[in-house]
Amino acid sequence: MELRARAGRAVLAGRRVDAGGETVEVAPDSLPLGADLCDALHEWAQVAQVVERATANGSAGTATALVSRRGRQLAKRLAEVMGTPVRYTDPLTGEVFVVRQPPGQPAAPATPRHRARRSAPRTPWATGLTVSAFAAAVVVFAMLTLSVGLARTNPWLAVAANVMVAGGLAPSLWLGRNVLVWRWVAYGVAGGIVLAWLGLLITLAF
Repeated sequence: MELRARAGRAVLAGRRVDAGGETVEVAPDSLPLGADLCDALHEWAQVAQVVERATANGSAGTATALVSRRGRQLAKRLAEVMGTPVRYTDPLTGEVFVVRQPPGQPAAPATPRHRARRSAPRTPWATGLTVSAFAAAVVVFAMLTLSVGLARTNPWLAVAANVMVAGGLAPSLWLGRNVLVWRWVAYGVAGGIVLAWLGLLITLAF
Protein backbone atom coordinates (compact mmCIF):
# COMPACT_ATOMS: atom_id res chain seq x y z
CA MET A 1 0.00 0.00 0.00
CA GLU A 2 1.23 3.48 -0.87
CA LEU A 3 0.09 6.84 0.52
CA ARG A 4 -0.10 9.65 -2.04
CA ALA A 5 -1.57 13.13 -2.34
CA ARG A 6 -3.30 14.00 -5.59
CA ALA A 7 -5.11 17.28 -6.38
CA GLY A 8 -5.63 18.10 -2.72
CA ARG A 9 -6.99 14.65 -1.80
CA ALA A 10 -5.27 11.72 -0.13
CA VAL A 11 -5.29 8.44 -2.07
CA LEU A 12 -4.05 4.93 -1.29
CA ALA A 13 -2.47 2.98 -4.13
CA GLY A 14 -2.05 -0.77 -4.36
CA ARG A 15 -1.91 -3.64 -6.84
CA ARG A 16 -4.99 -5.69 -7.63
CA VAL A 17 -4.37 -9.39 -8.08
CA ASP A 18 -7.55 -9.83 -10.13
CA ALA A 19 -6.47 -7.02 -12.47
CA GLY A 20 -3.15 -8.55 -13.47
CA GLY A 21 -1.12 -6.59 -10.93
CA GLU A 22 -2.41 -3.24 -12.16
CA THR A 23 -1.95 -0.35 -9.71
CA VAL A 24 -5.22 1.18 -8.57
CA GLU A 25 -5.94 4.16 -6.32
CA VAL A 26 -8.75 4.33 -3.78
CA ALA A 27 -9.96 7.01 -1.38
CA PRO A 28 -9.18 6.41 2.32
CA ASP A 29 -12.90 6.81 3.06
CA SER A 30 -13.60 3.54 1.23
CA LEU A 31 -11.48 1.58 3.73
CA PRO A 32 -12.18 0.88 7.43
CA LEU A 33 -9.64 3.41 8.73
CA GLY A 34 -11.85 5.46 11.05
CA ALA A 35 -13.13 9.00 10.75
CA ASP A 36 -10.20 10.74 12.47
CA LEU A 37 -7.54 9.16 10.27
CA CYS A 38 -9.48 9.76 7.03
CA ASP A 39 -10.04 13.42 7.90
CA ALA A 40 -6.38 13.85 8.86
CA LEU A 41 -5.22 12.32 5.56
CA HIS A 42 -7.38 14.66 3.48
CA GLU A 43 -6.36 17.72 5.52
CA TRP A 44 -2.71 16.80 5.00
CA ALA A 45 -3.24 16.49 1.23
CA GLN A 46 -4.98 19.88 1.09
CA VAL A 47 -2.15 21.54 3.01
CA ALA A 48 0.39 19.86 0.72
CA GLN A 49 -1.35 21.35 -2.30
CA VAL A 50 -1.31 24.84 -0.73
CA VAL A 51 2.37 24.54 0.20
CA GLU A 52 3.24 23.24 -3.27
CA ARG A 53 1.76 26.39 -4.79
CA ALA A 54 3.60 28.53 -2.25
CA THR A 55 6.84 26.71 -3.07
CA ALA A 56 6.40 27.62 -6.73
CA ASN A 57 6.23 31.27 -5.64
CA GLY A 58 9.24 30.89 -3.36
CA SER A 59 7.33 31.60 -0.13
CA ALA A 60 6.84 28.18 1.50
CA GLY A 61 9.70 28.47 4.00
CA THR A 62 9.73 25.67 6.57
CA ALA A 63 6.25 24.48 5.59
CA THR A 64 7.70 21.87 3.21
CA ALA A 65 9.46 20.05 6.06
CA LEU A 66 6.31 20.16 8.20
CA VAL A 67 4.20 18.63 5.42
CA SER A 68 6.78 15.86 4.90
CA ARG A 69 6.94 15.06 8.60
CA ARG A 70 3.14 15.03 8.91
CA GLY A 71 2.91 12.68 5.93
CA ARG A 72 5.32 10.21 7.53
CA GLN A 73 3.34 10.36 10.77
CA LEU A 74 0.13 9.54 8.93
CA ALA A 75 1.85 6.73 7.02
CA LYS A 76 2.91 5.24 10.37
CA ARG A 77 -0.69 5.42 11.62
CA LEU A 78 -1.85 3.71 8.42
CA ALA A 79 0.67 0.91 8.92
CA GLU A 80 -0.57 0.40 12.48
CA VAL A 81 -4.25 0.38 11.49
CA MET A 82 -3.89 -1.80 8.38
CA GLY A 83 -1.22 -4.10 9.82
CA THR A 84 0.90 -3.84 6.68
CA PRO A 85 3.92 -1.83 5.49
CA VAL A 86 3.00 1.51 3.89
CA ARG A 87 5.03 3.35 1.26
CA TYR A 88 4.85 7.11 1.57
CA THR A 89 5.53 9.27 -1.50
CA ASP A 90 6.27 12.84 -0.45
CA PRO A 91 4.09 15.12 -2.63
CA LEU A 92 6.61 18.00 -2.44
CA THR A 93 10.02 16.33 -2.76
CA GLY A 94 9.09 13.06 -4.50
CA GLU A 95 11.01 11.03 -1.89
CA VAL A 96 9.68 7.58 -1.05
CA PHE A 97 9.71 6.16 2.49
CA VAL A 98 8.63 2.72 3.66
CA VAL A 99 6.93 2.66 7.06
CA ARG A 100 6.56 -0.73 8.70
CA GLN A 101 4.22 -1.81 11.46
CA PRO A 102 6.02 -2.25 14.82
CA PRO A 103 6.78 -5.98 15.43
CA GLY A 104 4.16 -7.83 17.43
CA GLN A 105 1.66 -4.96 17.36
CA PRO A 106 -1.86 -5.94 16.22
CA ALA A 107 -3.77 -3.77 13.83
CA ALA A 108 -5.67 -1.02 15.63
CA PRO A 109 -9.45 -1.28 15.26
CA ALA A 110 -11.08 1.40 13.15
CA THR A 111 -13.39 3.79 14.97
CA PRO A 112 -16.84 4.45 13.47
CA ARG A 113 -17.59 8.09 12.71
CA HIS A 114 -20.37 8.47 15.28
CA ARG A 115 -18.25 6.96 18.05
CA ALA A 116 -15.25 9.11 17.11
CA ARG A 117 -17.29 12.25 17.54
CA ARG A 118 -18.71 11.11 20.86
CA SER A 119 -15.30 10.27 22.38
CA ALA A 120 -13.54 13.46 21.24
CA PRO A 121 -11.54 15.14 24.04
CA ARG A 122 -12.83 18.34 25.59
CA THR A 123 -11.50 21.59 24.20
CA PRO A 124 -9.40 23.57 26.76
CA TRP A 125 -10.97 26.93 25.96
CA ALA A 126 -9.55 28.85 28.92
CA THR A 127 -5.94 27.82 28.39
CA GLY A 128 -6.23 27.94 24.62
CA LEU A 129 -7.71 31.42 24.46
CA THR A 130 -5.05 32.67 26.89
CA VAL A 131 -2.33 31.36 24.58
CA SER A 132 -4.11 32.89 21.58
CA ALA A 133 -4.39 36.27 23.29
CA PHE A 134 -0.70 36.27 24.18
CA ALA A 135 0.31 35.30 20.62
CA ALA A 136 -1.97 38.01 19.19
CA ALA A 137 -0.49 40.66 21.52
CA VAL A 138 3.06 39.77 20.47
CA VAL A 139 2.19 39.88 16.76
CA VAL A 140 0.28 43.18 17.05
CA PHE A 141 3.15 44.82 18.94
CA ALA A 142 5.79 43.59 16.50
CA MET A 143 3.89 44.44 13.33
CA LEU A 144 2.72 47.84 14.53
CA THR A 145 6.23 48.76 15.65
CA LEU A 146 7.52 47.85 12.21
CA SER A 147 4.63 49.50 10.36
CA VAL A 148 4.68 52.79 12.24
CA GLY A 149 8.42 53.14 11.74
CA LEU A 150 8.15 52.51 8.01
CA ALA A 151 5.04 54.66 7.61
CA ARG A 152 7.00 57.70 8.75
CA THR A 153 9.31 57.18 5.79
CA ASN A 154 6.83 55.92 3.19
CA PRO A 155 3.30 54.54 3.85
CA TRP A 156 3.65 52.07 0.99
CA LEU A 157 6.70 50.54 2.65
CA ALA A 158 4.59 49.81 5.72
CA VAL A 159 1.88 48.19 3.58
CA ALA A 160 4.44 46.10 1.68
CA ALA A 161 6.06 44.95 4.93
CA ASN A 162 2.71 43.85 6.36
CA VAL A 163 1.88 41.96 3.16
CA MET A 164 5.22 40.14 3.27
CA VAL A 165 4.83 39.21 6.94
CA ALA A 166 1.26 37.97 6.48
CA GLY A 167 2.18 36.02 3.32
CA GLY A 168 5.17 34.41 4.99
CA LEU A 169 3.16 33.26 8.01
CA ALA A 170 0.12 32.01 6.07
CA PRO A 171 1.44 28.47 5.21
CA SER A 172 2.55 27.83 8.79
CA LEU A 173 -0.79 29.06 10.15
CA TRP A 174 -2.65 26.76 7.76
CA LEU A 175 -0.59 23.78 8.88
CA GLY A 176 -0.99 24.55 12.58
CA ARG A 177 -4.73 25.17 12.60
CA ASN A 178 -5.55 21.52 13.44
CA VAL A 179 -2.58 20.63 15.67
CA LEU A 180 -3.83 20.23 19.25
CA VAL A 181 -1.51 22.75 20.92
CA TRP A 182 -0.21 24.89 18.07
CA ARG A 183 -3.69 25.65 16.74
CA TRP A 184 -4.17 28.17 19.59
CA VAL A 185 -0.95 29.91 18.62
CA ALA A 186 -2.09 29.90 14.98
CA TYR A 187 -5.45 31.44 15.93
CA GLY A 188 -3.72 34.13 17.97
CA VAL A 189 -1.21 34.97 15.25
CA ALA A 190 -3.98 35.17 12.64
CA GLY A 191 -6.01 37.46 14.88
CA GLY A 192 -2.93 39.56 15.62
CA ILE A 193 -2.30 40.04 11.90
CA VAL A 194 -5.87 41.27 11.40
CA LEU A 195 -5.59 43.68 14.35
CA ALA A 196 -2.22 44.92 13.12
CA TRP A 197 -3.72 45.67 9.71
CA LEU A 198 -6.53 47.64 11.35
CA GLY A 199 -3.98 49.55 13.40
CA LEU A 200 -1.95 50.32 10.28
CA LEU A 201 -5.03 51.62 8.44
CA ILE A 202 -5.94 53.84 11.39
CA THR A 203 -2.38 55.15 11.53
CA LEU A 204 -2.34 55.95 7.82
CA ALA A 205 -5.76 57.62 8.02
CA PHE A 206 -4.65 60.02 10.76
